[in-house]
Amino acid sequence: MKTTGGRAGVLYLMVLGFFVGLGVFLFGYFTDGGAWAMQPFNKYASGDSQLTSAGAVLDRTGVVLAKTQDGKRVYPADETTRRAMLHAVGDTNGYISTGVQYRYRTEIGGYNPWTGLTSPTGKAKGNDIRMTLSAELSKTAYEKLNGRRGAVALYNYKTGEMLVMVSTPGFDPSNIPKDIDTNSKYEGAYLNKVLSASYTPGSIFKVVTTAAAIENIPGWDSLTFECKGSMTVNGNKITCESVHGKISIQNALAKSCNIAFAQLAMDLGPQKMTETASTLGFNQSFLVDGISTAQSKYNVSSAQQQELAWSGIGQYTVMTNPYHMMLLMGAVANGGTPVQPYFVQQIKTDLGLVVQQGKTELGTQLLKPQTAETLKTLMRYNVTNDYGDNMFPGMSVCAKTGTAEVGGGKKPNGWMIGFSADPKTPYAFAVVVEEGNYGRTSAGPIAKAIMVQAAQLGL
Repeated sequence: MKTTGGRAGVLYLMVLGFFVGLGVFLFGYFTDGGAWAMQPFNKYASGDSQLTSAGAVLDRTGVVLAKTQDGKRVYPADETTRRAMLHAVGDTNGYISTGVQYRYRTEIGGYNPWTGLTSPTGKAKGNDIRMTLSAELSKTAYEKLNGRRGAVALYNYKTGEMLVMVSTPGFDPSNIPKDIDTNSKYEGAYLNKVLSASYTPGSIFKVVTTAAAIENIPGWDSLTFECKGSMTVNGNKITCESVHGKISIQNALAKSCNIAFAQLAMDLGPQKMTETASTLGFNQSFLVDGISTAQSKYNVSSAQQQELAWSGIGQYTVMTNPYHMMLLMGAVANGGTPVQPYFVQQIKTDLGLVVQQGKTELGTQLLKPQTAETLKTLMRYNVTNDYGDNMFPGMSVCAKTGTAEVGGGKKPNGWMIGFSADPKTPYAFAVVVEEGNYGRTSAGPIAKAIMVQAAQLGL
């Protein structure tokens, strides 16, 4: 009897294990079945390419950026448009993991757990994805980069709609180069640098140091600094581009005085600098349409005094992500709390049923309202008193440029971040040009071009 009972117990356990396993499988099948089916390596289920029967990808105005034609994935006739939209749309093989063709491969493939990759009639038809991005604006950004490496991001900080997300280098998805994996000129071609890269920020980080001063130093606005073109800290020289003499914090930001911001960082100390940077979004990732961005980094836990000074200038080991910088500008423009950016506007079936719809929603507060308002005033002063309002005609733009030293015998990266304070043109942007040298002359013209064009298009 004991033997019979023991065997029965084993049998019950086996049956229980079977049903538990079946439950796990069915749960995975219904929640992740689409991802299994649409993996690039699953050619049995999805053909030579997982996109041979997929729906179309369109820009905000309905321009078709990718579609399936005669069992083959095709892209726009205009090569510049193909290249400009590459990292947002993605490639046919799915190597660009942040592109919608890979990120939304289940939806675009039309998979459902009952019929798999075919419709009830036996004919495959995927869903269409319309993005908030403008192919026209993106093409302008790509052309203004003029073959240089970098990233360009622009969004409407009132609605959250991303209008530009351009990354270089890239390639033509219709004519993939045979040496893409061996030629150094294509290094990073699969990476969307707006979302997945981080760079030394240089002087754009002075906005963060200024925020730390506003929130932690009583009477910060009456501070003055003595700039003699350099200063020595612990036997190490910290240099400035010019000799500014006695300078206020307002003019120090406008003239981008390194000495002033090095001194501010040392006065504030590592704890207050780190607290402010963390509050403003450093050392964390952001989610945009389900994609985690690269982190901006600020860590001075083991920094010596001269290294802390350099960190206040946006050097040392400080790193920034372009998407984060765009989001931060949106926060400053929006009273401290940004509207969450998104670039997938709508996913619709071939029967016209909307299965996903982008929407406007607030993100996490990054700045106190008063701090945001003060930064807006200071950044507006940068433009009116240094860059010149003719840089952004017809708009009340607030901005900061940066020239970030990267070492290794390379030229500095050029940055410009900012936004329009005019409610008729609610755009925030971040532009970085690798080895572009001065941000005003490299990133500035790109920012100007896309801001002016966005205003003209009324986006």
